Amino acid sequence: MALSNLGIFHTVIGIIAIVSAIICLVKNGKINLDTLAGKIYFYFTLVSSLTALGLSSVKGVNPGHILALLIVILLSVAYFLYKRKKGNNGFRFIENFFLSFSFFLSLIPTINETFSRVPVGNPIASGPKDPIIGITILIIFVLFIIGSVMQFKKQKRINNNYIMR
Repeated sequence: MALSNLGIFHTVIGIIAIVSAIICLVKNGKINLDTLAGKIYFYFTLVSSLTALGLSSVKGVNPGHILALLIVILLSVAYFLYKRKKGNNGFRFIENFFLSFSFFLSLIPTINETFSRVPVGNPIASGPKDPIIGITILIIFVLFIIGSVMQFKKQKRINNNYIMR
């Protein structure tokens, strides 16, 4: 499981980002950029996605690079909405969804890389096409959909309470 220095840095930053997102989701039901964990998720995911552009086992642009760029775009739009469109309104739906979607997308290579490397010497999966990876990503996707619906309902209640004031 030889990793370059950039690979080690990327992995450590990525793990911290994932833990921060999980903390946010458990505590707040969303990735909340007003919290320390939300800020850590945002910045560490941004750095992790950008460092992913320097990692590749093949030459040229690959699907991992496209995924990393998509995550950067989702984070950037969510941050713009967070900073520019304050208040409990329709923009919160998009902000919440983009942050959650960025988290889901970052789990795809995380699952693939982890299952293909751990445990060292006898990894769980043989590669990206191994069924265990597909099943795990499907389960995470279902959880993402359920979580997004819950976030939408919660944000709708917040928006309705905000309007009634």
